[in-house]
Amino acid sequence: MVIDMHVHPVFYKDICGDEEELAFREDTFGVWKQGPMSFEEAFAEMDYGKIDKEVLLPLDVSTTAGGYVVTNEQVAKLVELEPDRLIGFASVDPHREDALEVLEKAFTELGMKGLKLNPSKQKFHPMDKELLPIYELCEKKDKPIIFHAGTSWEPDTPAKNSHPLEFEEIFIRYPDLRCCLAHFAWPWVREMCMLMLKYPNVYTDTSVLYLDSPEESIHRLFTVDMGARWAERAFAKQILFASNTPRFRAFKIRRAIEKLPIIKEVKEDILGGNAVRFLGMEQTYGKA
Repeated sequence: MVIDMHVHPVFYKDICGDEEELAFREDTFGVWKQGPMSFEEAFAEMDYGKIDKEVLLPLDVSTTAGGYVVTNEQVAKLVELEPDRLIGFASVDPHREDALEVLEKAFTELGMKGLKLNPSKQKFHPMDKELLPIYELCEKKDKPIIFHAGTSWEPDTPAKNSHPLEFEEIFIRYPDLRCCLAHFAWPWVREMCMLMLKYPNVYTDTSVLYLDSPEESIHRLFTVDMGARWAERAFAKQILFASNTPRFRAFKIRRAIEKLPIIKEVKEDILGGNAVRFLGMEQTYGKA
């Protein structure tokens, strides 16, 4: 089982019928050179990369930008159309007065498997008081959270909001809450590793901004930014395969991971086993 844990479904054709909405997505998300694609096109690329499932991440920026980069309902629609390939996460703008109601609906009525938050884009600091009830609800319902962490090239996204050290108090206060700081919190990879050492419920993912080829950047991440054996010896159960589609191509990231000088069992955990555990879906997909 190979699961891509970080996909932004901004160009899935079935939710691209409104041209004004699509233009808002492109401008807010910062991607303009692509266009709507059918399931057939998207799944052909997944099949080429031997990727079984992908996790879809919406984004609610209703108070900060006046709209949505894909809604929870749109993600639910896509998952309903292709439940064997797609897994849906929710988003909620923590500044909205009805944030808890929106999130409760996403979990109980729409069937979302977790929550995606972006401190830089949604303009909050991870321990702002309005976030605490959101974390409590996720912990109560056993729903994991994926946070954007590290730099972002989206418009209007201060990196200081997503520095990995900004999140540590969450892990102390909510020890049973599974959290992923995405993108290896690049460029703060060592800080990310420190947090994973201290907190076993903290994960990261491989959707790293690459400045060279995917192979060169992933190799550097696993052998220079980290020690050459850290992934095997310390973080084998805490790294998730993720692409950041549509910005990057999942099959290229997978190909780069396959070429890493780490043992097969660790690669298998990174590519899917850890995702099953992070999602809390061992009964559905088997124990990793």
